[in-house]
Amino acid sequence: MKKLILLPFLFLSIIGWSQTAEDYFDQAMKKSNAGNSKAAILDYDKAINLKPTFGEAYLNRSMEKMRVNDLTGALSDANKSLEIQTDNTYAYTTRANIYYKLKDYNATIKDCNIAIQNNADDSISYNLRGLSYVHLKDRKNACADFTKAVELGSQSAAKNLKTFCK
Repeated sequence: MKKLILLPFLFLSIIGWSQTAEDYFDQAMKKSNAGNSKAAILDYDKAINLKPTFGEAYLNRSMEKMRVNDLTGALSDANKSLEIQTDNTYAYTTRANIYYKLKDYNATIKDCNIAIQNNADDSISYNLRGLSYVHLKDRKNACADFTKAVELGSQSAAKNLKTFCK
């Protein structure tokens, strides 16, 4: 009889301990903030397995993969994030950053254009697009983007402006 009484409590305990996609997402963010990208990626994996349409988890996992230099995986996750949430400006900026690291400057510019169209105050995209123009030897557009990013408060763009637009 005691075993029959304990069985429902054991079952309820197991249910109570099951984690949601959001729980794993929160754990992953904490691990990311602590600098543990590999552990964060594992928790983002779990969140995505539980909720395959979790665009923010794909985006965050993309950033973690970038940190561990898995650029192919990062790009795949950024693409998946944008399939799910087509209007996420930050996802375009993130993917542009991945393209930049892959030295695909035209793709970087394309995604920065979309990010800037969605948010004209996106200093990161202006700066990143400016750096891409530098690599494409388009000094005029590079300097215009660095100037705009500086107007929006970007300190790294100020350094780039001094370096590339003398």
